[in-house]
Amino acid sequence: MSDEDEEALRDQLVALQQEHRDLDSAIAALEASASADNLQIKRLKKRKLFLKDRMSHIEDRLTPDIIA
Repeated sequence: MSDEDEEALRDQLVALQQEHRDLDSAIAALEASASADNLQIKRLKKRKLFLKDRMSHIEDRLTPDIIA
């Protein structure tokens, strides 16, 4: 993997991590409100899981394989 590819993946990872944190805050705010929209909360949690999977995939690509 070239340095440019690795840098692009790291930038993408940072953006995904930020969105993941933002979703966490949004979900907490929605759950705290009296008129919580359960469907919206469910959608945000699903998006958060997708982001977590995507972050794991990128982290795996950035971590070199170690043969033990």
